[in-house]
This record gives sequence, structure tokens and C-alpha cells, in this order.
Amino acid sequence: MLRLHFTSEDLSRIRFAPRPDALWETVLSATLLGTRRGPAVFDPWRAQIRTRLRRLTPRQGRLLKCLVPPVGDFPDFLTPPQGIRGLEEGIEAVLSTSRFQLHREITALSGPTELTRPLADGETSALAMLGETLRDYHRAAVAPYWPRVQGLIDADRAVRARALLDNSVDGLLAGLRPTLRWHPPVLEADYPVHHDIHLQGRGLLLVPSVFCWRNPITLIDPGLPPVLVYPAVSQRPGWWTDATNPKERRTLANLLGHTRANTLRVIEGGCTTGELARRVGISSPAASQHATALREAGLITSMRQRNTVVHTLTPLGAALVRSNTRPRLDEQG
Repeated sequence: MLRLHFTSEDLSRIRFAPRPDALWETVLSATLLGTRRGPAVFDPWRAQIRTRLRRLTPRQGRLLKCLVPPVGDFPDFLTPPQGIRGLEEGIEAVLSTSRFQLHREITALSGPTELTRPLADGETSALAMLGETLRDYHRAAVAPYWPRVQGLIDADRAVRARALLDNSVDGLLAGLRPTLRWHPPVLEADYPVHHDIHLQGRGLLLVPSVFCWRNPITLIDPGLPPVLVYPAVSQRPGWWTDATNPKERRTLANLLGHTRANTLRVIEGGCTTGELARRVGISSPAASQHATALREAGLITSMRQRNTVVHTLTPLGAALVRSNTRPRLDEQG
């Protein structure tokens, strides 16, 4: 059981990651490779990346499995806070880990092996190899799907923001079910070990993740800034589909016309189908029809939250809105 204990100050210091964390997604995706967890959601992704992963050297593959096993813990130094700024800044932070932390965390998890001992000792060549391993693996397994990951995380953030606006912090935390259970002042979840974290006024960073499956995950060291990574609500079969595949490119031809362009612009800030209909000045069935066409074109993501559906832009949809200053909301047709 994982239990996070909040104070009133902690409740006012809850934050959501502004974008996907490159290292958390990289590391968590690696944990899924050696398992059959989430077959409907992840097996197509596993099949697609199999050929690209052959570009990793055998030594890189063994190092990755040693540090990121399919079952069990992996060291905290692999997921520094800088990962939220992008892969390169995250890897730079990993390579700047002190020798003391490297040795402590690698020793605590499994003890240094022939492969990991040079890394535990902070040897420059071993650190360089780790950096290249993370970079090469990300390029093969995560980077091809990054626009989709961004779109799905944006959609999750929109759902959480709406829960906060409608129902305050209590509603936000209660809305994290079924993964997380809010029993004020404790947020709890199923976890492989008993782990109590007393936030003590430090607040909490919540990080939605596409590659976090079923159960949330946090850092091992309770002294580090509190982070909780949880499965994005958008996880579903087909999430990995490239938003720019030929079928979707053909569908873009259907987007011509003022009303549908206005629909796309209205969705920019996130909205429900009912809100979309009111803002554009069309019926709810018409709004649903336009949203369906935009979703099939890979321009929006739609996510059901209880009795409503929340629409948000994908990176492709956002790029289209940015590149077109017209039509405006008053240009309906």
C-alpha cells in the first residue's frame, strides 16, 4: 500500500507536470518491454518497436535490463526532475549524479554487477554509455510516438483542471480513482510494498504518464521532492497510432469550412461537447459530428469523464490553429 499524507499546506501546493516527462516515459516504457502487461494497449507498440530496438548493442540492452527490470524498483537517479524539460536536459542531470548517490542506489537495489559496478563507481566511460543507452532507447521506443504522448497528456491535464474548477482540490483528488483513492487527508493506492510518505508542507507534483500501467509509482527516497506518477486516463488500445498516417491525412480534406475551423479553435482551451455547441452556436448533435471528424483526423483527443466528454487539441491540431489566424468565431457558415 502507498499512502501519501497531506497537510492543509500540501493541498495548496499540488501541481501537475506541464508536459510529459521524457525520462519517466522512457524508463517506464522499458519496464513494460519484458512483460505482457496491458496486452491490448501495449502489444501493438511492442511489435512496432521490436525492429528498431535491434539497433541497441547487446551491452546496452543488458545495462537497460539491469537498471530497469520488468519487475521491481529502479534507481531514483534515472528520473531527475529535469526530465520534464526534455530528454537532453534530463540525461544531463542523470550524468551529473554524484558518485555517492550512484553507489548508494545501485548497491541498494541489486548490488553492483560486472556491468553496473563501473557505473556505481562513477566512471566517466560508464556514465557516457548510460547516456547513450537512454538516448538510443528513447529514439527507438518513445520518440516516434511523442506527439501522441503529448496529446494524451494534454487531454489528461484538461480533465484534471476541469475537476479542480468544478469541485475544488477534494474533487480533483477524488477524481483520480480508481488508480488512487482519496480518504482525507491521505491519498492511497495499491503498491507492491508498504510505503508511507509524509509530505510535510512540501506539496506534491503529479505526473500523468502514458507508459505507467495500472498502479502509480513514486521515488524510493522519501527525502526527495515528492513526485507521484500515475496512469493517464487516456490509456486505450490504439493510443500509439501515428496522428499523421495516410488515412488521417486524407481526412484533413474534410476540415475545410468555417464551422469546423471554428470548432477546432474553440477546442483549443479544452471543452465538453455541450460547451462546444454553445460556443460555436450549433446543436449538440452537430458539435458531436464535427468533433468526431476532427478526432478521426488526429486533430483532437476526446476523453470521457463520468457523464461528459472533454475535447482537447493534439499537437497537430494545435499547430494547425497556430498557423491559421482565421476564421474567427463570428465567421460561421
